[in-house]
Amino acid sequence: MNINRIDLNLFAVFDAIYTAGSLTKAADVLCITQPAVSNSLSRLREMLNDPLFVRTGHTMTPTPAAQNIIGPARQALEMLRKSVQESHKFDPSSTEKSFSFSMRDLLEASFFPRLLNRLQDTAPKISLTNHLISRDKIVSAMASGHLDFHADGVNFTDPHLCKQLIAQDRYIVVARKNHPALSQGLTLETFLSLGHINVSQRQKGLGHVDTVLNKMGLTRRVVLRSQHVMTVPSEIVKTDLIACLPFHFAKHFDLAIYEVPFEIDTLEYYLYWHVSADLDPAHLWMREQLLDLSKAFTPSNKNSTPAQNH
Repeated sequence: MNINRIDLNLFAVFDAIYTAGSLTKAADVLCITQPAVSNSLSRLREMLNDPLFVRTGHTMTPTPAAQNIIGPARQALEMLRKSVQESHKFDPSSTEKSFSFSMRDLLEASFFPRLLNRLQDTAPKISLTNHLISRDKIVSAMASGHLDFHADGVNFTDPHLCKQLIAQDRYIVVARKNHPALSQGLTLETFLSLGHINVSQRQKGLGHVDTVLNKMGLTRRVVLRSQHVMTVPSEIVKTDLIACLPFHFAKHFDLAIYEVPFEIDTLEYYLYWHVSADLDPAHLWMREQLLDLSKAFTPSNKNSTPAQNH
């Protein structure tokens, strides 16, 4: 017998016939027609190579094979029913579950401390993992269940992904304090003349700042290209390099901050998840936590001060 070809619906019919004692009563219980019950019984008889029930007057009497099967069949059906019921419930205070993320260090540093602080009181058995996955593999990783959430500044348009804006920020320019070239402030000419640290996940290609400059017919001098925004402040304070960073990250360091000397779009960060998880109770609960925490990073709750020319 090929177990992969077994139709579990047949065992639900089998249970109904065994309990009701007739095909007609089983059909009423299952809310299907009597011919549909008869057809299911025929398929199950063929699959198990046993008549399963024999007619005794107006009653369907189970065969010994049916009597041997009914106990395990009912246990399996009950287990399946409970599994389906449990899939629609989620108790964060007692459920043991791990959520997987793919986000850069900047977003991890912004969200995870707040999220972990919340989880230790409301969901002590919930754990988190974060590991970067290349953008071309995000959708497949989510579809396979290996990834729950992706957070990024890139605006994906894949039809299999749902998304929500979770943060907005703006670029500013940072330099070490008392930078010799910035005593009079930061002009576009000075910006282009100094060496830059470019933070980018990609090994090559234009970043957002460079794309804007390129449209203006300008280029900046990139001395260091790095994937890690968290290391930039320590590199800035020991060099004459400058960098364009999100304001809400840069403001936490002892750096000189300047407005970008040209127009550049607002930074937007999105949370992504797969459509297949959209209605999952556990997934929905975690999204609610993340979106609640995101209020601290959206304009309506943004408590920021403008950058200054130091």
